[in-house]
Amino acid sequence: MSDSISIILPARNEAARLRTLLPEIMAHIPRTEIIVVNDGSVDDTLDVCKEFPVRVISHPYPKGNGAAVKSGARAANGEILIFMDADGQHKAEDIPLLLEKFAEGYDMVVGARTSGSQASKHRAVANDLFSRFASWMVQQPVEDLTSGFRVVKADKFRKFLYLLPNGFSYPTTITMSFFRAGFNVSYVPIHTPQRSTGKSHIRPIRDGVRFILIIIKVGTLYSPQKLFIPISAAFFWTGMCYYLYTYLTTGRFTNMSALLFISAILTFLIGIVSEQISALHYKDIDRTDDKGS
Repeated sequence: MSDSISIILPARNEAARLRTLLPEIMAHIPRTEIIVVNDGSVDDTLDVCKEFPVRVISHPYPKGNGAAVKSGARAANGEILIFMDADGQHKAEDIPLLLEKFAEGYDMVVGARTSGSQASKHRAVANDLFSRFASWMVQQPVEDLTSGFRVVKADKFRKFLYLLPNGFSYPTTITMSFFRAGFNVSYVPIHTPQRSTGKSHIRPIRDGVRFILIIIKVGTLYSPQKLFIPISAAFFWTGMCYYLYTYLTTGRFTNMSALLFISAILTFLIGIVSEQISALHYKDIDRTDDKGS
């Protein structure tokens, strides 16, 4: 299987960790195409890559983790893509575990971080909330919405390149898109150790807000009415309660009640239209595309 695998490593100023990670990957998965996407690094990342038989794709300036993932996916020759962080959080010895699960017939297998992994408490709680929200949205268990360690079929992954953002929230988008398309997704528990070198580029507050926004965005792509119907119902019942209050106290129907009822109707109609637009994103999902399309 290793001949048809491409391992993609987005890297920004990760020279120290790449020097140990690359030989570990080659030891566990030999004869595999390894692509390091140098996302505008200013350290010795390029020099380190020259020491190993890997392909290097360089961005002239930092574009973001998602942009690096897309560049690697477009350039990869393998039918199976493995995405890993180059900062040491993902261990090469876990790759065979994900591939073993993948061989059972899944379209994507994600390394789900277990309790006690490297994330701080507030980040662990946030990720749990995001995963629960996504699980409710897709009506399937989403064990780790934001994990960047995953094995995926290349042709199916490339179908969603146009949806993927350039930042750190690409795992959120691709996970929910796979569920929406009806592809098979599974999870394998992994432990991510504390970073031993380098500095994380994730800022909890800033990227936490971005994760929430991307969940909402992809939620509208996945099932818009799951968002719009509760909002519409909230407007309607607020208007009804306010109408009953004003009718019992002043005996009249107020403009505020009318506004709330109209908002409920408009929100419901927007949800219906959004549902139809959402379906258009997936109308050609079974069509066979060329690499990089």
